[in-house]
Amino acid sequence: MTRVWLDAMDWACCGDPFAVGDEVDFVIEGRMPSDRFVRYLGAELAATVDAFEARHPEHPTDDRVRGRVTGVQIVVHESVDRFVLRRPGYGAPPDAEMPAEGEFWPFSGRDLGNGFLIGTRPTRWMQVSERVPGAVALVPGDRVPGERPGSEDQGPEIDLDGPEPAERRVRVRTGWLVDVEETDL
Repeated sequence: MTRVWLDAMDWACCGDPFAVGDEVDFVIEGRMPSDRFVRYLGAELAATVDAFEARHPEHPTDDRVRGRVTGVQIVVHESVDRFVLRRPGYGAPPDAEMPAEGEFWPFSGRDLGNGFLIGTRPTRWMQVSERVPGAVALVPGDRVPGERPGSEDQGPEIDLDGPEPAERRVRVRTGWLVDVEETDL
């Protein structure tokens, strides 16, 4: 059995869904966890990972894991969302002046006519997420990517232009540990 790490960011954009019992063919970018990965998951859990799948490998590789999926675990991490006032240079032009208390950042864009505008206006508050050290959990699953988290998983919608939002704790899916019984496909 080979345990493969699949990163949620990579699978959010591209990756064909599969389930326990399906045949898979993963391109492997590496077999050793990085120091960052060990800090992220913890040494004990990181030591159980045999291979790191790459949706978009940085270097050419012939390393693959092929076989039947025997297990899937969803890796979730708890984090704390805090909110800080936006400053010039953080989504607003570096030479921008802070708007007066209660005012919005100015809209930057173009009017294309007929009610169509292109561009954006920075929000008043920026969201900063910080992982809670050691707050990693494994949730049994049977497919990848599985159910997409809904808005109820992250709490109510945050108004980033209103009064300062309250700090909140959230659970974020960061990847999957997929057990594969290797075969010659």
